[in-house]
Amino acid sequence: MLLEVRDLQVEFRTRDGIAKAVNGVSYSVDAGETLAVLGESGSGKSVTAQAVMGILDIPPGRITGGEILFRDRDLLKLKEDERRKVRGAEMAMIFQDALSSLNPVHSVGDQLGEMFVVHRGMSRKDARARAVELMDRVRIPAARERVKDYPHQFSGGMRQRIMIAMALALEPALVIADEPTTALDVTVQAQVMDLLADLQREYNMGLILITHDLGVVADVADKIAVMYAGRIVESAPVHDIYKAPAHPYTRGLLESIPRLDQKGQELYAIKGLPPNLMNIPPGCAFNPRCPMAQDVCRTDVPPLYEVDEVRRSACHFWRECLHG
Repeated sequence: MLLEVRDLQVEFRTRDGIAKAVNGVSYSVDAGETLAVLGESGSGKSVTAQAVMGILDIPPGRITGGEILFRDRDLLKLKEDERRKVRGAEMAMIFQDALSSLNPVHSVGDQLGEMFVVHRGMSRKDARARAVELMDRVRIPAARERVKDYPHQFSGGMRQRIMIAMALALEPALVIADEPTTALDVTVQAQVMDLLADLQREYNMGLILITHDLGVVADVADKIAVMYAGRIVESAPVHDIYKAPAHPYTRGLLESIPRLDQKGQELYAIKGLPPNLMNIPPGCAFNPRCPMAQDVCRTDVPPLYEVDEVRRSACHFWRECLHG
């Protein structure tokens, strides 16, 4: 197994109290495999990824439990200088806001080349040549001429391609893509996702795709983990999720996707708001918004029930949901 997260727990200490952002998350991804992590804003998707990468803001964040096993090493037990050698060289992250993630006062060539200077000890000249190769690989036109350009001189889609090139510079075994198509139009979204899929096949890398959009991952993910209030509430192979969700929250996400056969109809929306992480409701955290909630849902936290060999659901009534 390339990466295995076991019972990860992260909290943030604030003036108003302790926010439990991640509550016992476990998932895994292997080489060449794509795991999509889905959920609304505030569900803990990005915090989990930051903990895996070792870029969590500490304080106010704090990892209070769990293991992060990467190639059988627990990253949480590594010293910071050892952890830094893993970042970039063995695992990398693509951030959702490319413009703010790139340095506006340095050319994209310098920023791409810096990876080779720092981690490979290359000269600036050789690093610039590798930057051009990377820009070609992610299909940026006229890469040799544009390598001296600055981030603001590129479109949103081209900046995202630069972020992908930066993540893949040192050919890492694992890439985490955090909302890589946010703020891009539908056509550019498809291009970026196709590019990621092509590069994944080329490098045989593991890919964790963080998103709130089920439509984006339908054609690229192998398996899906759905998060709500810091927990994974359903995990399954992608086709099982789309065919018959086993959790009411997953069903709500699916029903919220616009469909061509529902032209003129009002879009479905999950009622209510995500819970305050400093005051998570007792029982199932989704119970105040769940159309299937019963008394047991308001008192007992559901475990991850085994639906079958490869599928789990944190719902007391997963059978009814599955066949509903």
